[in-house]
Amino acid sequence: MTKTTHFGFNTVSETEKARKVADVFDSVAARYNLMNDLMSMGLHRLWKRFAIETSGVRAGDKVLDIAGGTADLSSLFLQQVGDQGEVWLTDINNSMLTIGRDRLLNDGKVIPTAQCDAEKLPFPENYFDCVSVAFGLRNMTHKDAALKEMLRVIRPGGCVIVLEFSKVWGPLRPLYDTYSLKLLPTMGKIVADDSESYQYLAESIRVHPSQEALKELMEEVCFEKVEFFNLTAGIVALHRGYKF
Repeated sequence: MTKTTHFGFNTVSETEKARKVADVFDSVAARYNLMNDLMSMGLHRLWKRFAIETSGVRAGDKVLDIAGGTADLSSLFLQQVGDQGEVWLTDINNSMLTIGRDRLLNDGKVIPTAQCDAEKLPFPENYFDCVSVAFGLRNMTHKDAALKEMLRVIRPGGCVIVLEFSKVWGPLRPLYDTYSLKLLPTMGKIVADDSESYQYLAESIRVHPSQEALKELMEEVCFEKVEFFNLTAGIVALHRGYKF
């Protein structure tokens, strides 16, 4: 029997979802950073800096940036770990990864880069001090498998941070729904000539686990001391879990 999953509000086969998600990010890659600034009114930069600070990453640490895309987090992590540290930029999508790698190279930064599936990480156990995934977990077909892989590759005492859109504060939901489900696809059409991809991105937020549900999933995978921080009234949440 063919296994199915969600693609936004639609139900598709797991193999079809992987292809559709790849198509989305192939389409939006060139305007991804511009759209991020427009969609969040620049707030995504503050969310990412908060994620870096909350990670506790220090000089000399080894960091894995999953779904790192255009390298916003990798660039910030590099500032934290210094010359003695190590930051890997990874993404399953080659279009996004190429943009991120080229941005770093243009800034004179050369770091290891790998195209890989978060559900099958090509790294040894207990290697990284921190693993991050920002706005990528909700696009993964088997979130539990990806989280297990993240847990596997961090050393005891290390942490995983998950920055993701989440469930917004109740009174704001009607306004937020209008913005994200109606205005966002229109913005995508005007700026990126692609309304369908941004319709999917808006819908994918609705089917992603809530703050509490994701916390429970991380605990089921055997992360410890799991906690989350709501940002901008819950539009975004940062989850952090440790391996002991």
